[in-house]
Amino acid sequence: MQSSAGAVVILGTGGTIAGTAARPDDLVGYTSGALGADTLIAAIPALQGQAIEAETLARLDSSDMDHATWAALRERAAFHLARAEVAAVVVTHGTDTLEETAYFLHRTLAAPKPLVLTAAMRPATALSADGPQNLLDAVTVAREPGTRGVLAVLAGRVHAGADLRKLHGWRVDAFGSGDAGPVAVVEDGRLRRFRDWPDAPLHAAAALLGDAAGWPVVDIVTSHAGARGRTLDAVVAAGAQGVVIAGTGNGSVHRELEQAARRAIAAGVPVRRASRCLLGGVVGAPAGALPSAGVLTPPQARVELMLDLLDAQPRVSPGAAPGQPAPPVRPA
Repeated sequence: MQSSAGAVVILGTGGTIAGTAARPDDLVGYTSGALGADTLIAAIPALQGQAIEAETLARLDSSDMDHATWAALRERAAFHLARAEVAAVVVTHGTDTLEETAYFLHRTLAAPKPLVLTAAMRPATALSADGPQNLLDAVTVAREPGTRGVLAVLAGRVHAGADLRKLHGWRVDAFGSGDAGPVAVVEDGRLRRFRDWPDAPLHAAAALLGDAAGWPVVDIVTSHAGARGRTLDAVVAAGAQGVVIAGTGNGSVHRELEQAARRAIAAGVPVRRASRCLLGGVVGAPAGALPSAGVLTPPQARVELMLDLLDAQPRVSPGAAPGQPAPPVRPA
């Protein structure tokens, strides 16, 4: 597929990349999401004259990202990607939950054309703001012939949405791709690719998302020295329909927390065991161990379990009597 021709639609959701501060040397006391997508584009001379459309969906600090915004972003991205005159979609986002949004879109959005997320670690008013270069690089990747899938472009590196994770809370090069490594790099405006573009089947629940208010509640509980089982019990009592444990090391879980996890499972609340380590995930599944999330990070495992639970919910056919579930419907 030739991605170079056609318009690039830039969807803004807020974040540091759209943030402003009173002083150019203030890199932490800024207001996230102050600028719209059109303002971000206007600040980059190299984008002037290109076929670009701008749409501001939200002005969030991404630490406040919510499921309703995810649903709106997925809907608008799907709409634009389906337009024949659109070559790609670029999403500007905050860095705090960027990896979660990227994984959600990777699992629920068909992207035969590229959907490229980008962000910044410094506000737009900073002396050396990284947002303009990241946005320019994202558009460059989006226009590269043959590009496809959900990607993220930051600090000159191109990451697959399935692999993205935030590694540092301050540095400009704050993101990595775990053990997989980046898909490509952008060097002086040109792309150098290391491996294939991401290409994986969507989750079965992708066709069943509906209203975000109805998505299953899944929480993350961290295992640590002195962990209390009552913490997980409280999460379940508060309405969690699934729980991910961010385990130590190779997904090990404090005995008190494990006992609570088994109580939850006995009560019908599924539990997945991930690792709180930034690399490696959970390798192997010893007999009797809690179910494993494999190589998924805890935030990725939360999204995956939410989708699993959504897929497992009974569906009601339009002609069925109230309260009577229809046979399971799977996407074609």
